[in-house]
Amino acid sequence: MARQVDIHEAKTQFSLLIDRAHAGEEIIVAKDGTPWARLVPLAPATPRQPGLLRGLRVDRAFDEPLATDELDAWQGER
Repeated sequence: MARQVDIHEAKTQFSLLIDRAHAGEEIIVAKDGTPWARLVPLAPATPRQPGLLRGLRVDRAFDEPLATDELDAWQGER
């Protein structure tokens, strides 16, 4: 369950609230009793894997000019 705090409490206890959010708790910050913002932990970053797409072929049509009707649609002239 999320904990709701008012904006004054959030300002005075920001460091503590950030630590609690990092630990997995969801904190709702309210302004005049209305939920205004949410503090949640960040999802862990997915490490990049160099060469993941190695050997993948790109369709040759990628470099070819667009058909006139497709080009007009992209340029908003449709």
